[in-house]
Amino acid sequence: MSSVPPIRILIADDHHIVRMGLKAVLQLDPGLSVVAEASSADEAVVACMETRPDVTLLDLRMPGNGLEALRRLRTQCPEVRVLILTTSELEEDIHRAVAAGAAGYLLKSISPGELAAAIRLVHSGERWVSEAEARKLAERAATPGLSPRETEVLHLLIKGLSNYDISTALEITHSTAKAHVAHILEKLNAATRAEAAAEALRRGLVQPEL
Repeated sequence: MSSVPPIRILIADDHHIVRMGLKAVLQLDPGLSVVAEASSADEAVVACMETRPDVTLLDLRMPGNGLEALRRLRTQCPEVRVLILTTSELEEDIHRAVAAGAAGYLLKSISPGELAAAIRLVHSGERWVSEAEARKLAERAATPGLSPRETEVLHLLIKGLSNYDISTALEITHSTAKAHVAHILEKLNAATRAEAAAEALRRGLVQPEL
């Protein structure tokens, strides 16, 4: 019998059936042990502080914002390794998660064997990012980011506002609004406002309105 203690895991996902499935899969591996569960960002932080797991599996799409939970976990439980486990393949989500301190980024389509391998790898101090996610990170790193003001303009542009309407909404001059739009198109490598909107949605720079 191995004297090495199992890796202690916190599962943070707002879907009960997902937590049940993950727990059932992970419990089949004697080297892994689920010690806590959480269904929101606040619960994840509390559970982490109470149980001090080795690895946290965290969904980005959950009440309280998974990305915000990640930032709080890195501050309040810095020794805990956080693996993002989500359905989002958006370039910006991957970038933001890694930038916020995630030790890895996994899609929920991952196999049980790969999940266990990823948990062990990040527990050992390494990072886990698939080739596809690595390519997206490289593409994102090579692309100039939008400034906070440009992001504001982008949201209004996607809503269909003209340069004049944007200048009125943000209380800036028409020429300034026009310049922001031009910079956005350049940074997104878009020829038209429609192309810029489509590219922004593809990358996850903005979320589609339901």
